[in-house]
Amino acid sequence: MRYTAIDKELFVHNRKNFAKSLKNSSVAVFNSNDEQPRSGDQTFIFKQNADLFYLTGIDQEQSIVLLFPDCPNSLYREVLFLRQTNENIARWEGHKYTQEEARLVSGISTIMWISEFWNVMHSVINYAEFVYLNTNENDRYSFEVPYRDLRFITEIKERYPLHKYERSAPIMRSLRVVKSATEVELTQKACAITRDAFIRVLKFVKPGVKEYEIEAEVIHEFIRQGSTGHAYTPIIASGKNANVLHYIENNQTCNDGDVILFDFGAEYANYNADMSRSIPVNGKFTKRQKDVYNAVLRVMTEAKSMLVSGTVWNDYHEEVGKVMEKELIGLGLLDRHDVEKQSASSPLYKKYFMHGTSHHLGLDVHDFASRYEPFKAGNILTCEPGIYILEEGLGIRLENNILITEDGNIDLMADIPLEADEIEDIMNS
Repeated sequence: MRYTAIDKELFVHNRKNFAKSLKNSSVAVFNSNDEQPRSGDQTFIFKQNADLFYLTGIDQEQSIVLLFPDCPNSLYREVLFLRQTNENIARWEGHKYTQEEARLVSGISTIMWISEFWNVMHSVINYAEFVYLNTNENDRYSFEVPYRDLRFITEIKERYPLHKYERSAPIMRSLRVVKSATEVELTQKACAITRDAFIRVLKFVKPGVKEYEIEAEVIHEFIRQGSTGHAYTPIIASGKNANVLHYIENNQTCNDGDVILFDFGAEYANYNADMSRSIPVNGKFTKRQKDVYNAVLRVMTEAKSMLVSGTVWNDYHEEVGKVMEKELIGLGLLDRHDVEKQSASSPLYKKYFMHGTSHHLGLDVHDFASRYEPFKAGNILTCEPGIYILEEGLGIRLENNILITEDGNIDLMADIPLEADEIEDIMNS
């Protein structure tokens, strides 16, 4: 792996917490992600199932972990199954975990080859009453192709139809949302790499540069520092492209006088950063651009102050909306009297700020968490207000990653240039 080895105690601790939430006499199974076909005989770069990684630290395809805390045979209370390698696989695909390496990474003593899975499962499942199975219950996700977990559910229920089946996802949702000190450190590392990529870009951008050339500078810095790559497909949106919220073509020329909206973040050890910035192509904001920029920055500052333990998601977004209304009125984009008469279910500010202000961040960029639980210490959330003015060809978004603690919050991106004057100074240095 490119990243520094993670202390196995993180995964030992995570498994203990998961086991505490199981019913008595329960076995749980977690599968690695599929290797996704790209074209012909090619596959996309493998991305591990976040839940399996959270529990084991194993970053390899064709892996399964079986957890049976009450198993009468202590050998099978935790079992990790791996793809068995050989000389041919090693020559064509490279090194795979040995059993001893997997023990050191995961802290699991019993390591077996994946070909042995069903034999072991058959020897233990009849001593369990409940079987916990995992699926992707992130409410932002929808699927059309049955992925590995769903196929596994079909197979195990056909083999063992009389067991009582339970969902692991609600347990994982409650556990993963609260980050340990190690997870915060890994996220902070992703943020630091993202910072350096942004500063590199500030010194690179000039009129006439292509959006994809900027993207190349970003990935150069990511890979140079041991990042796995982009946490998500980067947005390099100059001029009017910034009004397309998920613009990823990155194929246009950055013109003198325009503003570029960036949304990118590094992935490090499967943990993610998520940053947005907006900069002038020529190194100097116009008065209008700076006015809009500073309006977004003021909303961001107010929104960050609300990201504290006990804040309720919907209430938070409503309050941020009120702050945004005030700024849009100040910019002449909304009329105060129209705002006073607006429908509560369709506020006028959404014409210029149509997305949410925050989402949870972790092993997934939009991390697995409840929309209905109040924020709590250990949560990491983005804070990303924006103003998008289609008729002016201008879009401004600013985004930092915020850790909630018992004593308030900590901006994990506080050292990334944010003030308009600071950005101009670096671009013109």
